[in-house]
This record gives sequence, structure tokens and C-alpha cells, in this order.
Amino acid sequence: MKAVIQAGGMGTRLRPYTLVLPKPLMPVVGLPVIEILIKWLRRNGVTETYITTGYLGHLLRSILGDGSQWGLNIHYTEETEPLGTVGALHLMKEHLDEPFLMLNGDLITDINVRHLMENHKNNGGLITVATTTKTIDVDLGVIESKNNRITSFREKPSMDFTVSMGIYCMDPKVIDLIPPGLPFGFDDLVFTMLDKDLPIYTSPHQGCWLDIGRPEDFQRAQDEFKDNQSYILGI
Repeated sequence: MKAVIQAGGMGTRLRPYTLVLPKPLMPVVGLPVIEILIKWLRRNGVTETYITTGYLGHLLRSILGDGSQWGLNIHYTEETEPLGTVGALHLMKEHLDEPFLMLNGDLITDINVRHLMENHKNNGGLITVATTTKTIDVDLGVIESKNNRITSFREKPSMDFTVSMGIYCMDPKVIDLIPPGLPFGFDDLVFTMLDKDLPIYTSPHQGCWLDIGRPEDFQRAQDEFKDNQSYILGI
């Protein structure tokens, strides 16, 4: 099984920390988050990993090496200019000859990759998005109205949304929808597919998922794992 890890971003939401380290190297319980991610991938049967790099990419290469210490092969691509969330897939197109996993390099999860890939193969779509439920606390009164007449009022409600986990199963054919050499995000890809009426499916997950992209989420990851390191250490 092959996986593509997106690690080329500048991590602006985590500044000033990311002025020194790329976001995937930010430590959680003493380990870079991307190392935790790679160990999780290996436990789930991934043996070939491609890491897209740009900002401070040399640090990722220095610390992760060729992946042999974890029993997998790591290959790197270099973005001379930012290519967006999925634009870099063209840099490794010739190697992605079967359904593959693509994921952000700043997350921690316990999703079963084999189950996700099985769902993808069974639904027959070009992309399957791993999703979870996120609760948003609204600190204002929420009003619904019709013809300017209030029909509903909720004071500071909590609202649940289905959100992308930043983990996707993709068919190689999807790369043909991405313009080469141009910045292109996953949102651009989804809009393109919806316009063309091409199938995209979801695979819901109820377990662990942490995205350390914001300071509050980075701190939450430290708090959640400081007293329980078994998942982080892979034991």
C-alpha cells in the first residue's frame, strides 16, 4: 500500500513555532508528529511513502531519512513553488499506479487504513474522504427567519458538522483532473468533481483524530497523550 504525506506547507497558524520547524516536525510527547504518523502507517500495512516537501524540507529529509528504521521506503518530492494540497501529486504521478492514501502531515489518528481502503474499493468512487464529527460552540444567539420574521432562536448552541479528517483514498485517475504546475487545493478538486458529477464518497470514523495545525489543537495533543503514551509509542 502506498501513501502520500503532505508536508510542504508553511504552518502559518502555528507561528512563531514554525519559523524554526516545519509543522510536521512539531513534537507531541517528545516525537515529531510526522514520525507518529509514519509509525501508524507502517502498523497499518503501508510500505511505500511519498512525502511532499517545500518549506524547510531539508529538515524533514535529515530527520526521517529513507524510512528504513521503520521498515518502509520514504521518497521525497520538492516544490520549488507552492502547489496547493493536491497539485504536488503530478510530481509522483508515474509511481501512483494503484489506489493510494493521501493525508496531511500534521495529524494523529487511529483510523483503520485497511478498512478505509476496503470502503474505497467497494464504493467504486474516485475519492473516499475519511470524516469525523466536530462540535462547534457558537457563543452568540442563532436566529432563523423567513421574510424577516424570526421563526427560531437558539442561545449559544452547539452544532455538529461532518468534517474531513485530511485523510483520503484516491484512484490514480483523479490526477488527470489536476492541472500540472499550478497551485491546486483539495477544495478545487472537489468542486471540479462535483461540476463533472464524478463520485466522491465518505468513510465515517468515530475514534481518535487530532489535527495540530492550530495552537489550541497542538496543546490539546500534548494534554491528551502526556499521561497515556501507548498509542504514540505504538505499543
